[in-house]
Amino acid sequence: MIGAQWGDEGKGKITDLLSKSADVVVRYQGGVNAGHTVVVQGQTFKLHLIPSGILYPDTECIIGCGTVIDPQVLIEELDQLEKLGISTRNLLISQTAHVTMPYHRMIDRASEERRGNHKIGTTGRGIGPTYADKSERTGIRILDLMDPDALRKQLNWTINYKNVILEKLYNLPPLDAEETIEHYLKYADRLRPHVVDTSLKIYDAIQRRRNILFEGAQGTLLDLDHGTYPYVTSSNPVAGGACVGTGVGPTMIDRVIGVAKAYTTRVGEGPFPTELHGEVGELLCDRGAEFGTTTGRKRRCGWFDAVIGRYAVRINGLDCLAITKLDVLDEMEEIQVCVAYEIDGQNCQDFPSSSRIFARCKPIYKTVPGWKQSTAECRKLEDLPKQALDYLKFLAELMEVPIAIVSLGASRDQTIIVEDPIHGPKRALLHADGTPVAV
Repeated sequence: MIGAQWGDEGKGKITDLLSKSADVVVRYQGGVNAGHTVVVQGQTFKLHLIPSGILYPDTECIIGCGTVIDPQVLIEELDQLEKLGISTRNLLISQTAHVTMPYHRMIDRASEERRGNHKIGTTGRGIGPTYADKSERTGIRILDLMDPDALRKQLNWTINYKNVILEKLYNLPPLDAEETIEHYLKYADRLRPHVVDTSLKIYDAIQRRRNILFEGAQGTLLDLDHGTYPYVTSSNPVAGGACVGTGVGPTMIDRVIGVAKAYTTRVGEGPFPTELHGEVGELLCDRGAEFGTTTGRKRRCGWFDAVIGRYAVRINGLDCLAITKLDVLDEMEEIQVCVAYEIDGQNCQDFPSSSRIFARCKPIYKTVPGWKQSTAECRKLEDLPKQALDYLKFLAELMEVPIAIVSLGASRDQTIIVEDPIHGPKRALLHADGTPVAV
């Protein structure tokens, strides 16, 4: 299950929904820069690293090797869940996942500050520098935390090296190597019971034909290779990232589910063709409670963009969609949908690879009528106002992929299941009798 926009699509709720029928839920990339908000019986859970499947006591939850882990934040999440009576005994952590260190956070914030007008909108949580060290082959992995002698030897050298950067480049105070090592050894003791070879665990679950849900953070347009570079995250949220970030082969994944809002949001910097400034944008922000789970930053809001939607279908091989926050549009007299772009006077149907070109894209809109009534209590397609159903049909036609789930609020029960998102038809645009897919 992946985000089909710029992240923040409501994946936490959909993961929670699908986790009910999953034996295993696996997080495969990102770090504490991501966040899932799940509302269960009026209680709100905000998770950054632990898959939201943890709310089901019999579901095994795995943090894969493609995720970067801040042990302090992870332990805080464990403590929070246990205080709320949620068992964490079924959480497993990849021994080869990389660890976010204090110098990663310091460098992240200082580097972003140095960018000035060229900021990329990082959360300052050290994610980019952690992945950079991973690529530079100087990173600390979870298995290093489990070996005190190896950790001490490696961190003494690494912290001395990073202190030169902190002091000379950013004019920041140096870290105390021994103090840092002691902190992380304590983290290791707390996490040790959860650390395993998760790739082997996942493969064993596949061999036993268990139902496994791979959960991505962020969204397609924030992908390091396929997003609006450089205004992207430092990993691969797209469907292909699930294989690398968990250690399974691509033939073992048999279905890809995308999640998209009924409108579009983006947090941080970067081009956003359908962004709304003014009253309508503020209405979407207020009704959608568009503030980041991790940072609290206000999200930029705009109309639904079918160009990036079709791109997400293509890049991820989406079989179906979950459309979230349809209820946010309940008060709209008219709704606009971006069906194409105009670039320097030319009509463009496809997402451009260059962010400089993307910044020049002007949306070409199709206006559709709103429904001006609440959908929050709808539980079946036939409960929806005709205009709301027509809107969903229009999105499905534009995206060329069926809609399997419609979310109408934050709670579990505020959901319409159109078709089984796990076992339904694969990208079927026609029903067996030849009639078009309605939604």
